[in-house]
Amino acid sequence: MTSSVLISNRTQEFVECLRRWHLELFFIPTTVVTLATLLANPVLLACIFLSRALRQETRYLLVANTLTADMLFLVLNLSTVICNAVRAQIPWLLCEVITAFTVTAYCCAILTVTFMVVDTFAAVRWPLHYHDILPPARTHRILVGLWVVAAIYPFTLVILMVDERGNPHGDVSVCLAVISLGFILIKDTMWIHIYFFVAAFLCTVLILYCYIRLYMVTRTQGIWHSRFSRARVTLLAHGLLLLLYFAPGFVFTMELLLVHREDISQDVRVWVNTVNMCVFMLLPRAFAPYLYGLRYREISDTLMQLLQQHRRLSQVTVSSRH
Repeated sequence: MTSSVLISNRTQEFVECLRRWHLELFFIPTTVVTLATLLANPVLLACIFLSRALRQETRYLLVANTLTADMLFLVLNLSTVICNAVRAQIPWLLCEVITAFTVTAYCCAILTVTFMVVDTFAAVRWPLHYHDILPPARTHRILVGLWVVAAIYPFTLVILMVDERGNPHGDVSVCLAVISLGFILIKDTMWIHIYFFVAAFLCTVLILYCYIRLYMVTRTQGIWHSRFSRARVTLLAHGLLLLLYFAPGFVFTMELLLVHREDISQDVRVWVNTVNMCVFMLLPRAFAPYLYGLRYREISDTLMQLLQQHRRLSQVTVSSRH
């Protein structure tokens, strides 16, 4: 049986399960959370790029890149969820390209938040040489590199899938990354699992190493003694955000591992995929703009300055009309 037939059969089973459980209603909270985040993220991006000081700082460039990747992911994810909810027929090739961009945006966000930890470690470990190690120009090149690294594997898989299928035409009734990736090159799906697992493992190890080294370097400075010290609160907030970013990725990897298991109920697969895509993957992106806005005082100060400037301009405009 060819991969296209397997995809068609599994897609039909997924559609039937969606209808039976009315899971298309999950698009409502997905839409609300996505729109709220898409309103907050551009505000923070404006604060960063309109401030000359902020856009010269590596940490704020990393925040901006994370927010940008999150916005791309949210737009693509919402589009997919709505199309699946209304059972729109999507061209197969378009579905694969959307899946590749979605995976790229998700992986880029993961790589960026990982590099944020590395950036914090470098700033604390080598404070005198930090700006020489990571000047803005080098940070820009690193960010481009993160996008390239995140995009190489998913788009390579799309090219291989198109080459294997031969005929890229035809429509699908639901567009799901777990189905698209789960049936790409059926004989070699283990490489997909290895890719996601190894990437997540390396990022996790790097984060743990940096945090452990940070604690060892700073434990004699007294910043950890207070229960509600800034260091503890920052570590807790960033740790929570990292957990929210990584956990859905591990769930997605487990979905790929179980997609061919016949002893797993299709209802379980559909529920796990729907909750992961419509709830878990949105949580870090919903919290991120508010955590960054509260954590970085410079961003909140810049936001207040922009609001005050807007208020003054509004008052001047009203006064000139009178």
